[in-house]
Amino acid sequence: METAGAARLHPTSDSVTATVHQPPNPFVKRSIVAERLDRKQKLAAAFRLFAHFGFDEGAAGYMSVRDPERTDCFWANPFAMSFRQVRASDLLLVAPDGEVLHGTWPVSRSIVNIHGLIHGSRPDAVCIVHAHTMYSKAFSALHLPLSPITQDACIFFEDHGVLWTVDGARVANKEEVSKSIVAALGDYKAAIIGNHGIYTVGQTVEEAVFWYISLEHSCQAELLARAAGELQLVPDEYAREIRAQIGAPISGWYSGRPWFDWIMADQPDCLT
Repeated sequence: METAGAARLHPTSDSVTATVHQPPNPFVKRSIVAERLDRKQKLAAAFRLFAHFGFDEGAAGYMSVRDPERTDCFWANPFAMSFRQVRASDLLLVAPDGEVLHGTWPVSRSIVNIHGLIHGSRPDAVCIVHAHTMYSKAFSALHLPLSPITQDACIFFEDHGVLWTVDGARVANKEEVSKSIVAALGDYKAAIIGNHGIYTVGQTVEEAVFWYISLEHSCQAELLARAAGELQLVPDEYAREIRAQIGAPISGWYSGRPWFDWIMADQPDCLT
């Protein structure tokens, strides 16, 4: 006789259909107002996630999301506001020239220079993510691309740029520094900036954030593997196959979604 617990482990096809979680498709067109609110709430939630992971470091680190109506403008975090306190209503609407169109806090010149250039050159980049996180900072000092040593690392195989010079360590308040970072990113989903850290982009906030956290963890894994011995690489053809399977924008969105579901339930004030 099957127990109640066993029944839950072996549900009928009808019960599976009724209980499977189907989040809304992020690529279905919504009204401007609804899309703007969703992007701002997800960006605020992203800062809370980064604080949870310990990715905040003083006033360093920026994330931005393109406005769905004024597509040359973007929403970003106020300069020197703690990631742990950011709410959707705190975000700044920033024009390409750095003018704050909505909000009362100052905005970092670095985010204007770098994110403004990326948003201007990459219509597909709805969200841009950058922070000063431990393992990507350490890995960036190697001036190497990420190696395909794990399934997760293969997400970035032939899909990330590297800035090979020490220019990336300079504060990006100079145009030439910003341009070199943007050039390294190119058309990729991510870039490793020498002696600085990483940038990721995505068509949704969830995607860009998942790529960032996954790349940070992959940098950590490679540093550990290099310290332990000789790297054994995934063959190129397998790495490309894996990237095609789990490295697409929709895959990044699905992978990031559980974190956002949790943080928005745990810290709902970020949505206000």
